[in-house]
Amino acid sequence: MADVRDLKGLLFGLHARTSLHPGAGQAVGTVDLPIKRERHTNWPMIQGSAVKGVLRDVCREHLAHGTYGGDRLKANSDSDLEAVFGPATIQAGDDTAWAGALIVTDARVLAFPVRSLKGVFAWVTCPLALQRLKDDAAITGRALTFDVVAPAADTAFAGPEIRIVTGTSTALVVEELSFDVRDQGTALSAAANAIACLASPAMAVPPSDRKDAVMKRLAIVTDDDFTYLVEYATEVSARIALDYRTKTVSGGALFYQECLPPEALLYSVLLTDSSRSSRGGTVKTSDDVRKFICNCLPKYLQIGGDETTGKGICATRLWPDQGGME
Repeated sequence: MADVRDLKGLLFGLHARTSLHPGAGQAVGTVDLPIKRERHTNWPMIQGSAVKGVLRDVCREHLAHGTYGGDRLKANSDSDLEAVFGPATIQAGDDTAWAGALIVTDARVLAFPVRSLKGVFAWVTCPLALQRLKDDAAITGRALTFDVVAPAADTAFAGPEIRIVTGTSTALVVEELSFDVRDQGTALSAAANAIACLASPAMAVPPSDRKDAVMKRLAIVTDDDFTYLVEYATEVSARIALDYRTKTVSGGALFYQECLPPEALLYSVLLTDSSRSSRGGTVKTSDDVRKFICNCLPKYLQIGGDETTGKGICATRLWPDQGGME
């Protein structure tokens, strides 16, 4: 396998337009269906295998409707699809199988929406999340050049839409937390510019307007305060099942489900290698794989559980932009 430094890379932004449930698959407390979290930070995440599965599905749909007249079975064994993602099925003992040319990392949280006393909601991030974004961008072979500045305890950097000005003091109030706002416009602007590469507050606006849309409600708090908010400011809702005949709650059917709120912004790293093998001898370079993903990726996709109740609809962005192939 090629060295990681030789792989072609993209940052893949997922901007939640509806509630998002990347399930953990187990109950650890009063919440029956919690979301998946990183072990060491307890921050929300989406497993790379889930992201890759969704990408394979949308690429298959693109091929089915563009090449095979809607036939998903034929599209599922398309040689290009198998070169990028590997065979759809592998039989036990099959020594002719191969791995796909696309590498997908876990999706990390970058900006988390929380209730704000002013401006409706704030996009909250922290120095550690921003530093991880810089480090992950470096994996792709490109640099996000901005300085990560940490606010002091009980203070925050905040955009103009969410600041509360009273006399000579300026505050930020999100959920039950209050912060003194310090003037660090340069740090806030730099962070907003980086986040705007992946956020999609309006798909049709130019990049400069996306930056303004992010910055006006962006807040940078300490790592500890960010951890508290992503742990306790998620959505938890009660779910029930009704008896079909009586339209009353079925016995034992009450459960609690946790979701990421709409506007949550996560990102993953996509790395492309040259294809290893494929039925029919299809050979793809790393650039070919990258172009294949860019051409197939829709503006919106669904990820996580409860698709039929509207959860998990995300706007997508690739950095560099799909049109900016290098």
